[in-house]
Amino acid sequence: MQPPLQRLFTVPSNSRILLPKHSLSITPSIKFIAMVHTIPKLKDSSLLIEKCYVNGEFVNAASSSTFEVHDPSTGKRIGRCPEFNASDTEKAISAAAEAFKYFRRTLPRERSRMLRKWFNLMTENMEDIATLITWENGKPLADAKGEAAYAASFLEWFSEEAPRTYGDTIGASVPGNRVLTIKQPVGVCGLITPWNFPAAMITRKIGPALAAGCAVVAKSPAETPFTANALAELSRRAGIPPGVVNIITAHKNTAEVGETLTTSPIVKKVSFTGSTNVGKLLMKQSASSLKKLSFELGGNAPFIVFDDCADINAAVAGAIASKFRSSGQTCVCANRIYVQSGIYDQFAQKMAEKVKEFKVGFGFDEGITHGPVIHGRAVSKVEGHVKDAVSKGAQVVVGGQKMPDLGDNFFQPTVLTGLKNDMQLAGEETFGPVAGLFSFETEKEVVELANQTEVGLAGYFFSRSVDRIWRVAEALEVGMVGVNTGLISDSATPFGGVKQSGFGREGSKYGIEEYMIVKTITMGGCGGELQR
Repeated sequence: MQPPLQRLFTVPSNSRILLPKHSLSITPSIKFIAMVHTIPKLKDSSLLIEKCYVNGEFVNAASSSTFEVHDPSTGKRIGRCPEFNASDTEKAISAAAEAFKYFRRTLPRERSRMLRKWFNLMTENMEDIATLITWENGKPLADAKGEAAYAASFLEWFSEEAPRTYGDTIGASVPGNRVLTIKQPVGVCGLITPWNFPAAMITRKIGPALAAGCAVVAKSPAETPFTANALAELSRRAGIPPGVVNIITAHKNTAEVGETLTTSPIVKKVSFTGSTNVGKLLMKQSASSLKKLSFELGGNAPFIVFDDCADINAAVAGAIASKFRSSGQTCVCANRIYVQSGIYDQFAQKMAEKVKEFKVGFGFDEGITHGPVIHGRAVSKVEGHVKDAVSKGAQVVVGGQKMPDLGDNFFQPTVLTGLKNDMQLAGEETFGPVAGLFSFETEKEVVELANQTEVGLAGYFFSRSVDRIWRVAEALEVGMVGVNTGLISDSATPFGGVKQSGFGREGSKYGIEEYMIVKTITMGGCGGELQR
């Protein structure tokens, strides 16, 4: 990193902003110095790639059209990427189809070694991957390093799963018949990934696909394409054959590219992580060829704190980790925090104290805990949820304001109390740094409230009662439950939801199953007496 430049800010009245190198309460019109960064530097500059990766080569769109990618912290342009269209996407699909013809026949151990080598290269280039994540996503560098390690873990995990795709032998009901099953790769896979985890969502999908023997066309997000391109380059260095991994980009043509992937008869499987509404559209499009699907869609996670939680500080820490990770921009973030009435005020006070310790700023600055949200639309949604809650009686304990002196995409980490079910935050995923605290009286009441949503991705609760843990964990209508923890993501555990949060599982021993088919083989005439 080059030394930062200095920029002078004037802070609006009644604001408290925590900035790199500074931590102070601000009164009206006080001026202070903040830091503006020059362009980050990579140890390996060749990992910053402004092209798409198709059939083992980095290429432009046939039209030469591009779109700009901007740093959400500063608004400055990072670079450009190709604006692929349907024709460009079809070429990538064709490359994957040709590669699949031979890649499906590779031995599981061969694929395992390829994935392991890719994992090793990711580990060796961890700092550069983290730099790219922070640069284009905005999350603090410490968080980005955590994501880079998490992303690499999927390649390691599925390198180990590749040789373990076992079939079964089945006792036949017909004399002389012998029945067995084998597992085979489903075929060419279309993968569509989100911007909030630019590295981890790529590897969580490509890892199991390659382990199963599939070839892929992955559409990376327009907001954060450069991390995916770096991973593509590392896959090339790892010796993964041309055409097996294809990574494409688009911005204004995103819908066109998505429709091409979902309607192509060559593509046999589509995996998507994103909003429920887009998932419904992709599912409808995929029906034309009855593709195998796995969708990880939106959430509205409840986080419940019972008064028997034993350690309220641990519950606060869990809520902080769940709610404010990546500035609240994860699909499993706590969205509705329910606190039993007897400890509500104490919990709210302790949570507010912790949030006041946050340092908001540019992700590369030392000590920064939280960065911007991804773009202006995200800021507007966050601000809208806060204003709606306040207009209906909620109180702002901490934050509640945009931070224009830092940049257009910054919003103060916020704690609201007095939340009610008629507020937008209760029914919509905020996807930003706002913690809304609801009060409840009984176990039955809070579980019913938690389940009053059309989605069901993750849920959390804190309790020390073994009986309650089983009752509540089984009653919550979600795909994943965190008990006495606010963090549930692990490459070894199945990740996915129920209801309108989607179907299918990523990670774990189940993740590879999403990219395979089960084939039954029945052999007749196998019985009888031994020949003399």
